[in-house]
Amino acid sequence: MIGEAAARFDHVIETFNRVRKLHGFGRVEVPVFESTAVFTRSLGETTDVVSKEMYEFTDRGGDAMCLRPEFTAGIARAYIENGWQQLAPLKLAAWGPLFRYERPQKGRFRQFHQLDAEILGAGEPAADVEVIALGQHLLEELGVADDVVVTINSMGDPETRAAWSAAVAAWFTRHRGDLSEDSQRRLDANPLRILDSKDAGDQALVADAPQIDDYFSVEAGQFFERLQAGLAASGIAWTRNARLVRGLDYYRHSVFEFITQSLGAQGTVLGGGRYDGLIGHMGGPETPAVGWAAGIERLAMLVAEPTLPKVQVAVVAVGPEAENGALALLQGLRLAGISAEQGWRGNLKKKMERAGKSGARLAVLIGADEVAAGNVTLRDLGSGEQVPVAMAEAVAAIRARLSGGGLKG
Repeated sequence: MIGEAAARFDHVIETFNRVRKLHGFGRVEVPVFESTAVFTRSLGETTDVVSKEMYEFTDRGGDAMCLRPEFTAGIARAYIENGWQQLAPLKLAAWGPLFRYERPQKGRFRQFHQLDAEILGAGEPAADVEVIALGQHLLEELGVADDVVVTINSMGDPETRAAWSAAVAAWFTRHRGDLSEDSQRRLDANPLRILDSKDAGDQALVADAPQIDDYFSVEAGQFFERLQAGLAASGIAWTRNARLVRGLDYYRHSVFEFITQSLGAQGTVLGGGRYDGLIGHMGGPETPAVGWAAGIERLAMLVAEPTLPKVQVAVVAVGPEAENGALALLQGLRLAGISAEQGWRGNLKKKMERAGKSGARLAVLIGADEVAAGNVTLRDLGSGEQVPVAMAEAVAAIRARLSGGGLKG
């Protein structure tokens, strides 16, 4: 990845780091490889990620290890092992590579990169609003929010989920013969996942399946109402998707996705939810938590064409006697916060052509005459004007001219 693709990628990460700091999310680093048990316990051995997509290996000590397929389980493991509960609530952010063995397609690769944001130790609906607001702010800063729709749903509390899941299972059991093969398998393992089926035949049955609203406990209903009120107060527009689900039992209350129509079938650019049961399920203390992940490659495909970075000053040295002076000037410019580069090959004409293509505003010429006189020649690459400047004063003179607008300003 180079050129424009790399610039888009960097822009997403730089924007994320700037925005997450505004929201008070601190950086967390977790290992690229983990014990396989971390993900079999958190994602479930029968999920596609664990059973088909995870890169697994045995290390020299005979331990089962894997390359991380997602961030949340590793962060939960670190929370348990390091006693971070004494620091809760924690607002954490991460980004980096993940790995899944799946069919490469537009915006999806076997080594891919995600942004991740989590709040651990906060059970209030305001925490859910906080992570959604972070996602919305990120997309606004990237300039893609107008093309994205925020969709939300609720998985309810355990009481609500159990009643709803039983009703959904009963409904699809009556129509088992009309379900796709995948959904028939899901009916036995996790019937709620049928609600997210993309099969046309399944979708006709899903349309009439029981809805969670009919099974809300008082607590679950109030939580969902407070989430909606918080989003409204934050100025975040959203739509309800009553079929948006998370199959794993530790998900509670809020689930959400940011959807775009600009990437074809792979339309989710950011998704997450509340997973209050995960840390307890992994052997830690019962801990409320909510978070999201977003694909960097997908976001990079949505952002406007970035302006590739350009240097401010091109240093052009001619002759071996000028090389050390050029190197000293380059170091001085960079330490002063001025981006600069020099071309090493070719004659004066070739080097000036390179300087012109670099996007630099100024060129600094150093040749035998300049070395003898103890100065350099500054040239405005736009107007062609040039002026001699003492070598000892070159950095200050260049800074003044870059900020002042004119070569002789």
